[in-house]
Amino acid sequence: MLNSLETIINFIVNLFGKLLSIIFLLMTLNVLYDVIMRYFFHNSSVAMQELEWHLFAVMILYGVGYALKEEAHVRVDFLYDKFSPKTKAYINLFGTIFFLIPVALLIIYGSYEFVMDSYSVNEISEDPGGLPYRWIIKAMIPFGFIFLIISAIGYILKQIRIIRQ
Repeated sequence: MLNSLETIINFIVNLFGKLLSIIFLLMTLNVLYDVIMRYFFHNSSVAMQELEWHLFAVMILYGVGYALKEEAHVRVDFLYDKFSPKTKAYINLFGTIFFLIPVALLIIYGSYEFVMDSYSVNEISEDPGGLPYRWIIKAMIPFGFIFLIISAIGYILKQIRIIRQ
């Protein structure tokens, strides 16, 4: 049961990872377009510049969950590397349950009103020619942390599997 749930979560996280690679490509093309327009044609678009940071924000917010699954997150390796796999699993389990998930829940809770305020006034860019619907990018904050919690559940299941071996 736990293995199948871990497999489903890993599939979802990997799917987001593939989507993030496409978003990275789109962001790269957007930056290339912006640089060419600015330096060769002396013209630039506020909307394209804002789209750059929107895509970057999505990559960071969802990339954290993918990095967790891939064990690419930051840790104190000079201590961690010397531990046995079971000790590492206990440390990962403790850190995920008592630090990662509570902080993610706090950010989800704290960002809800932030997003709803933006949605209720139909917030747009402050710059002329900027992007409308600012609430969409703001909504990526709680959704990104919901994704992180989903990824963390898969990570917890992986640690339990390692401990049981």
